[in-house]
Order: sequence, then structure tokens, then C-alpha cells
Amino acid sequence: MARSALPNEMPTKAPRMLFMSTSAFTVSFAAWTIFSIIGLQLQKEHGLSETQLGLLLATPILTGSISRIFLGILCEKYGGRLLTTLMMLASALSIWLLTYAESFPTILLAALGIGLAGGTFITGVTFTSYWYPKERQGTALGIFGMGNAGSGLTNFGAPLIMVAVGWQGTAVVYAIIMAVSGILFWLLTEDDPATRARRSGQAAGATLKEQLEPLRYLQVWRFGLYYFFVFGAFVALASWLPRYYTGMYGMSIAAAGALAASYSLSASVFRALGGWMSDKWGARTIMYWTFGVSLVCLFILSYPATTYIVEGIREPIEFHIGIGVIGFTIVAFVLGFVMSLGKAAVYKHIPVYYPNNVGSVGGMVGMIGGLGGFVLPIVFGVLNDWTGIWTTPFMFLFLMVAGAMIWMHFAILRMERKKYPGLKRLRDLPEAVPPGSEMHGSEEPEPRQS
Repeated sequence: MARSALPNEMPTKAPRMLFMSTSAFTVSFAAWTIFSIIGLQLQKEHGLSETQLGLLLATPILTGSISRIFLGILCEKYGGRLLTTLMMLASALSIWLLTYAESFPTILLAALGIGLAGGTFITGVTFTSYWYPKERQGTALGIFGMGNAGSGLTNFGAPLIMVAVGWQGTAVVYAIIMAVSGILFWLLTEDDPATRARRSGQAAGATLKEQLEPLRYLQVWRFGLYYFFVFGAFVALASWLPRYYTGMYGMSIAAAGALAASYSLSASVFRALGGWMSDKWGARTIMYWTFGVSLVCLFILSYPATTYIVEGIREPIEFHIGIGVIGFTIVAFVLGFVMSLGKAAVYKHIPVYYPNNVGSVGGMVGMIGGLGGFVLPIVFGVLNDWTGIWTTPFMFLFLMVAGAMIWMHFAILRMERKKYPGLKRLRDLPEAVPPGSEMHGSEEPEPRQS
């Protein structure tokens, strides 16, 4: 659907719609990561290995990730409001059914249904973006993305609920909250301008071929790799850190959940700041800062606790190098902060480069990022089982970020030098150029090159 069919100025109802979509996404994200807490109790009850725990943490992420591409396409036809409501209700039913699961396979089956809560990300992105003009979308989507804080609410609140009513009772509470929130979202919102324009015949909806057309660009997949880290690794760590704190530092589930919540919140609440910064300085600049600072943090977190013995003049000298729980929490907070900025920066690219394909492109990028949340917990469990070293997941993430940053940098150089021969200094992406200037929106995606 042509973006020109949308209003040029922000509708007066946009702030209310943004508030409702952000609230719904927050609740959905809390449900999506519920196994980060109740999974620890299930591990004890069923005698699960670290790899099996990783699979349990990752299973709902799989459904939420794969569903995003399909939901993104469907949003362009039915609108984000309807699909957000349906996904929340379906997830609520799955959480309730979880209380009847008695074996590991049936728990995984219920987890697949719970994963539909993760699909509300792309339905919310599409719903929100169509309420705002291009120059405000970075900030609006950044605010919406603060719903990632739902994982922090789970890490902090679920242990308290579980102590009071057990893991089954916790699931029932979550199911009720999800169902009520889904109903309220439907009652207190209305269809976005793009959906109304399609239904009234003022604008024609894009065909499936038109929606999938941008997916042939390598650039879309590169954006997906960025999101694989800034979002996928965030989801993985939000689920994995409670286990890390209990195993590495011998903490209780409640204490581990509270400290993990500090990471989850830093990786969520600053997303609005990332959107504003992307609007002001350009998404490319923010991505460089995200990858650069992440490499420093991951290097620190990767270093395993080590004891050295040096043959001294009189006697052996022993000393220990390792990061304590306080230092670890601080570095993890900083890592979450820059990842939060990066999540907003990635999605700032999409409505700028693909204004008529926000659903399909955003769904594909979201799916790739979400798959990171599925793959990485399993990788973390396998690495820990294989090496017996707690910090190997951070080593893996360090290598992944280094590769993404190198690809980004050389792709930008190649793209810019092809378009501007002899250029010595990198230009900003179009979103960093003031609207109305001759360069605004001039950079087109280049298939299989960028």
C-alpha cells in the first residue's frame, strides 16, 4: 500500500494508540519469556540437562519468530489491531494449558503456543508505524519497543508469584493477565489509518508479490543479522541470565531473577532513546556505537574466572582474576543499554528504505532476530555442557558481533564508493539527512551488494 495514502501529519489519536500497543507488547513479552523463571523449577522437577533447559527456553521464541514473517504480511491486509488481539488470546490459552502438561514433550508443545505472544512485536510495529509520519517513526517505534521490559517484569515478579502459588499458579496468573490485556487492547484501540484506507477503498492493498519483493535484497538480510544480535541475543540472555546467576554465583532464583531484570530493563527502556537518537543522528551511527561498546562488554564478560600460580623468588605466588557478581551486573547493564539503542536503530531503517513494505520487511527482520532468541539459548546450553565453562556463551556472542560489525562496515564502504566514486568520508544514511534536502531518501537498496 502506498505510504502517500496515509496522513502527512500525526493523527491526534496516535499517542493513545502508541500507549495501548506498548502496554500490550509489554504484557506479551512478559509471557513470552515466562520460562526464564518457571523453567528453573521445571528443570528440577524433570531432571533436565543444560541443553534441555536451553531448548525449553528457546521453544516459545521459535514460534514467535517464525510467525513474524506471516503476521507481517497479514498485517498489510487485516491490520495490526486484529492480529495483536488474536495472538494475545491464543497465547493466554496456551499458558493455561501448560498447567496440564505432565511430561517434557507436552511442556514443549504448550511452549510452542505460548510463543505466539512474540508475534505481537511485528503486529505492533506495523500498527504503530502507520499512526506516525516518517520523521517521528524512529521515536514512536523506540517507545513501542520499550515493551521488551516485559522480560524484566517476569524476571523480577514471577519468582515472587512462584514462591506464593507455585509454577502452575504462576502460569494461571499470566494466562488471566494476557487474556484481559488482549480484550482491553481491542476495546480501547481502533484500526490504523492504513487499514481504514484499504477498507474504504481509498488505497489498494499491496499484493503478496509486492510485499515479498524487497526480500530479494541482501540489505534486508544484513539488517536481520544486526537484529539477530541486538534482539535475539537480548531475548536469549534475558532467559539465560537467571540460570547463569544461580550456577555461577550460587544465588537463589529470586535474587538471580532480580539481577537479571536489571539487564532486561536496561535493554528495553532505553529503546525510546535509541529511536530519538536514530532520528537525530542516523541509524548507522547508532549501530557503530552499539557494536563497538558491545564488543568491549562481551570481552570482559567472556573472560573466565582464572587462578594463576607464578613461581616467585621465595615461594609460589597465587592470584585470581575474575569478575564478581556486582561487576558482572554493571557490565551486563551497559551491554543491555547499547543493545537497546541498536534495536531501535535497526527498525529505524525499515520504514525509510521500505515505506510500502513495513510489514513484510519488518516481519522478516523480526523473524531473523527472533530466531536468535531461539538458537542462542540452545547454543549456550550446548557450550556449557561441552566446555564446562560458564562464560563460553559470551565468547560466542563476541565472535558474532565482531563478524556483524565487519560485514556492516565493508558493506557500507562498498555501497558508498560505488554510488559516490572517490568519496573519502562516509555519508550518513538518508534518515540522518534533513527532510527536503536533495539527498533525502535517495539511497536505494542494492540487491546482493549491500
